[in-house]
Amino acid sequence: MSESSPADLVVSFRSLPRRLREAQADTPPEFTAAEHRSLQSTLAVAAGVLHCAAEPLAIADAIEARPADSWTEPDLDSVREAALAAGRHLRSIAAVAGDTGD
Repeated sequence: MSESSPADLVVSFRSLPRRLREAQADTPPEFTAAEHRSLQSTLAVAAGVLHCAAEPLAIADAIEARPADSWTEPDLDSVREAALAAGRHLRSIAAVAGDTGD
């Protein structure tokens, strides 16, 4: 994803709620609370760059609304890294959910 475009990032963040539901499955939230906090911290980083709410859809909307010529490389790199980190957090949530025996 290191060369992902803003449009790619929009898709990543828009799909995050669905991917989170799939990773969590039927596992009670208390089993994955630490991973959820880490994911929320990652979303806060992207939201800080984009000056929006730390919610996946708000982040996607902010990326989509930002003109292409207003992106700086550091901003784009920060949002890219947040998208990658969110994926890692989802894998952690899925691993913990799988370990609960559900």
